[in-house]
Amino acid sequence: MEKAKVYFTDFRTQLDVSQGVKLQRLCRRAGIQQIDFEGKFVAIKMHFGELGNFSFLRPNYVKAVADLIRELGGKPFLTDCNTLYPGSRKNAIDHLYNAEVNGFNSVTTGCYNIIADGLKGTDDVTVPVPHGEYCQEAYIGRALYDADVLISLSHFKGHEMTGFGGTIKNIGMGGGSRAGKMQQHSDGKPTVDPSLCRGCHKCAKECGSDAITYADGKAVINQALCKGCGRCIGACAFDAISAQNDSAIDSLCAKMAEYTAAICQGKPCFHISLIMDVSPNCDCHGENDAPILPNLGMLASFDPVALDQACADLCLAAEPIRNSQLGDHLAQPGWHHHHDHFLDSNPNTRWKNTLAHGEKIGLGTRSYELIKL
Repeated sequence: MEKAKVYFTDFRTQLDVSQGVKLQRLCRRAGIQQIDFEGKFVAIKMHFGELGNFSFLRPNYVKAVADLIRELGGKPFLTDCNTLYPGSRKNAIDHLYNAEVNGFNSVTTGCYNIIADGLKGTDDVTVPVPHGEYCQEAYIGRALYDADVLISLSHFKGHEMTGFGGTIKNIGMGGGSRAGKMQQHSDGKPTVDPSLCRGCHKCAKECGSDAITYADGKAVINQALCKGCGRCIGACAFDAISAQNDSAIDSLCAKMAEYTAAICQGKPCFHISLIMDVSPNCDCHGENDAPILPNLGMLASFDPVALDQACADLCLAAEPIRNSQLGDHLAQPGWHHHHDHFLDSNPNTRWKNTLAHGEKIGLGTRSYELIKL
């Protein structure tokens, strides 16, 4: 396979050129205009950031991308799927409020927000996974499936489970409905915390498997009947139901790549990543620790594997910030140096597995040419 082209520009700029203009120029140089946008619904897949987290991408960057898409004839909308865990993005009402509070609205970005998997995370479409080894089918948010074009706009940062969060995580994990996230994130099925259950029976009404009964006024999930769809998690207003087991890291990384392949198949896709505010953990946290690396730049490519690999390589070559989680680890006497900033920040991660599996199933290539603007 020939090398993929990845385009890069740093955050240096002239007095009369904004970062938004630089981002638009980067996208044009990378060939975004080759996509036929005319009259097409264009999903800009991104992360709105959990409430209390300040490291998510600024709406200004989103507006630059949305304005460019409209200029090319498209109809952009911002989208993400609901979360599997309890939090401020668990259902569409809270999720949209979260987006508004964090600054994403029609005035700041020039387009509307649509939660891809609906009110309770159950509005999904089942699609085959091309060359899937871990997943034969993927459950993805309907709005992502219905979109004519997919633009991924990713905040490249560290992650406590997958090493980093970039394009593949933004699309694969972020594009999965609640059932999709269950399939990727958990080898088990939901369980009930009796201390939080109010006995309201909403979960039982949502269950399509008749797997939920009540004992002493508390919900009980029959694991033999449960299909792991996660509908009960979305139905519970008291955060009493959650997934009980995380997948092994290796399989989680592979599943994300397979979900990305399923979501991207059959439609034009273009990918953008910004390496800035590189927090050690995911934007799904209700807080963000200090960046572990300096702001490095903006990248764009048609190849999601090459883009993530290029972002990772730039990060690995950067000087760690001393007053950070990574800097603290490296300064510890006797610290086992992995000579890998992601592993030294979160030692139990396996980020290379995501890229290796993505390349294996034909999602893209890790071999790339970095074209600097």
